[in-house]
Amino acid sequence: MRTGPDEISKDDDENDLAARSRTLRGALTRYFQRRLPNTHEADDLVQEVFLRIVRRGDSQDLDQFEGYVFQTAASVIKDRFRRRRTRKSDSHVVFEPDLHGQSDVSPEQTLLAREALKSTTRAIMAMPERTRTIFVLRRLEGLSHPEIARRLGVSLSTVEKHIQRAAKQLLSLGGDSHDL
Repeated sequence: MRTGPDEISKDDDENDLAARSRTLRGALTRYFQRRLPNTHEADDLVQEVFLRIVRRGDSQDLDQFEGYVFQTAASVIKDRFRRRRTRKSDSHVVFEPDLHGQSDVSPEQTLLAREALKSTTRAIMAMPERTRTIFVLRRLEGLSHPEIARRLGVSLSTVEKHIQRAAKQLLSLGGDSHDL
């Protein structure tokens, strides 16, 4: 709908932009393919160029539309390289289903593991405070017996006694006392 001879309707502007973009799409795709190591990204970048032009609006006002398109393309490619550098994209590891794929853990195994974890947590929380503290320092913090004794200000034999006490409690659940 035209309201005056100098005003162009939104529909006319969109139709004109669509026609102009069709004529430049091939050249723009080749422009990106020559400048990118991965040519599969070219179509996405072409789309980004036209998206920026649409957001700008009033593409009719551009005297040198083709020059503006390629200037926008240069800006898009600079932004892409800047984003990749900032996000360290070249350091990312590609997901490979054979290496990183699904594990063969069944729902039953998951449920059993969760129940064992709850049971072990309850057993640890039921330990006397000193025994629990020594157990946590050994098994979760990875401290040696002498380090625990030094940190808590107790003898080495006290640490060993509490480790044995914790092991007995966990073994009564069917747990593993390896390297306590």
